[in-house]
Order: sequence, then structure tokens, then C-alpha cells
Amino acid sequence: MSSVEEGDLVARVEGAAGIIRLNRPKAINAVTLDMFRDIDKALDRFEADPAVAVVVLEGAGERGLCAGGDIRTLWESSKVNGDLGKILWREEYILNARIKKFPKPYVAFMDGIVMGGGVGLSAHASHRIVTDRTKLAMPEVGLGFFPDVGGTYLLSRSPGEIGTYFGLTGQTMNGPDAVHAKFADAVVPVARWPELREALTKARPGATEADVSKLISGFATGETAGPVAAKEPLIDALFGFDRMEDIFAALKRDGSEFALATLKTLNEKSPRGMVVTLKLLRLARAASSLEECLVREYRAALEVFRSDDFREGVRAAVIDKDRNPTWSPPRIEDVTPQMLAPYLAEIGADELKFN
Repeated sequence: MSSVEEGDLVARVEGAAGIIRLNRPKAINAVTLDMFRDIDKALDRFEADPAVAVVVLEGAGERGLCAGGDIRTLWESSKVNGDLGKILWREEYILNARIKKFPKPYVAFMDGIVMGGGVGLSAHASHRIVTDRTKLAMPEVGLGFFPDVGGTYLLSRSPGEIGTYFGLTGQTMNGPDAVHAKFADAVVPVARWPELREALTKARPGATEADVSKLISGFATGETAGPVAAKEPLIDALFGFDRMEDIFAALKRDGSEFALATLKTLNEKSPRGMVVTLKLLRLARAASSLEECLVREYRAALEVFRSDDFREGVRAAVIDKDRNPTWSPPRIEDVTPQMLAPYLAEIGADELKFN
């Protein structure tokens, strides 16, 4: 098989492994539309090749698997009423669903920074490896957005209200907390990855998911809970509501150091983004599939793309980097049901469809 070494994505066969390497280390491997398309083509090849027993996703460089989507390009398109959001998110979400159903073991090496679009490429894998330096987050609410790429599906399946907490605050999970939150399966120290990676390239043809799980477990630490998991009873009490006003009230009432720090974090986020996120998380709990959540996320994403909050959030975080967004509306209590409705409405011919 030919090897594609240059460019933003490396896709090649090493032994029995089909390797997909995100190859933009200076941008912490932020993913573009072209990269999503190249990943899809690589999966076509690896699925059809009987010599490929397992697929391995990894990131170039030392900083992380993937810092998320190429948000600056989306911002530029949003400013001129472009259609990049409609095109990119459609193809990305369809790819996310494909990864979850991929017929061969798909191993994601979730080292370092793993955010946003990087979560979509890894956390739906059949085998999700985090490390002693993993920093995983879904920080989209700070951009006037919500945890997409199937994030609402994943977060709604975390224990208790852990997913609600991570989705609304955008706080970072370490490796063990990612396992606890069901975003990952095993913690493997970075130092042991080369040895495990080598073993994966020697997987036998027709290796099952159970075979690969057994192989990974031989390198794993067995850790299943980090610092946030220890706060789960408190998080459950503070975030077990269906309205943002009630969560804010509970945090103020509690008054603990954790509650006040969390309140400070939430006060920096987009009020509209938080209300949309909480609604999508609650709807996702009743969803029967990832695809159902992705359809809902796509509707909401197109509405976000048209919104001032998205442009303002990206401006403050990525463009001007002043970290001082002016949200519209500025307060939770000003987000009306009428404002929320378009994020949930059916979109006719533009609905997301899966093959």
C-alpha cells in the first residue's frame, strides 16, 4: 500500500496495523475538513485490506492527540455567512458515527491534549487509551457553542452528573477521570506506548476486540478514577437539575470552595451556550444511539454557526485572545424558551443522514 507521508495526515500500514497520524504538531494537530476526508478514505482502505487487523489513531509531536477543530477557519466562514459549518460538521459527524461502528478494532492513543474534534475521532473508538499526561476536555461552551461530535451522547452516559459538570464547565479530565467518565477504557503510561504500539502492529489477522483489549490490559495501570471522581457525590447534588438557574442556585447555596470555584467558571461561559448544552445533555440521556444525538447536535450546530455568541466566543478565545467575551444575552435568566427553540428545531432537507 502506498504511504502518504507529506501533508496534514499520515495514513499507512505498519505490519498488521493501519496507522492514522494527525500531522499538524505546531497546531496540536487541529483537524481540518480535508483531514476528515483523508481519514474517511484511510478507513475505506483499512476496512477493505485483509492484512490490516487493527487501526491505530495517534497524533504527531509531544503536545497531544488533537486540540480540536480548525476553529479560526470556521469563524472566518461564519463572519461572511459562509457554509463551511454546514459542510464540515456534516462530514465530521458522519465520520464520528462511522468510527463507533467500524468493523475492525480501532485503537485511539489519547495522549496529551484531546479536545473537541479530537474527542470525536477518539472517544467513539472501540479501544480508547489515555496516558499519565492526558488532558481531555470539551470546552465548547466557552466559545458560545456546546459539546458536539457526539459529546452530548458521551457526557450523558458518564456516571451521575459527572458529564453535566464536564460539559458545562469545560474542565479538564486527566487519564483516570476520563476512564471514570467513560471517555476512555485504559490508562497506559506514555513510556509503555512504543512497546504496546509495536505489539499492535503484530496483531494476528482477524483479531477481535477482546483480543486487543487483552493486549492493552497487559500495559495498563488499572486506574479508573481521578480527582473529579472523588467529588462525584457533591457534583451529583449540585448538577442534578434540568434548568441552569437551579444549578446556579445550588452552587450559591452550597458555598463550598469547590462550588464557588465552579460558579466562577460558569460565569465566564456563554449563558445561551450553557442552556443549549444542558437541554441537549438531558435529551441525550433518552437517546437510543449516537446517531440520534448527532442529528440533534447538527441542528444545534447550524444555529450556533449563525449566532453572535459563537463569533464573539472565538474572537475572545482564539482571535484577539483577550478572554473577555461579551455574551448575548449576558445572563442565564435572560435566555428565553424562544431563544432555545431554533437550536432544537427540525431543519428539513438539511437534516443529517447516515448511510
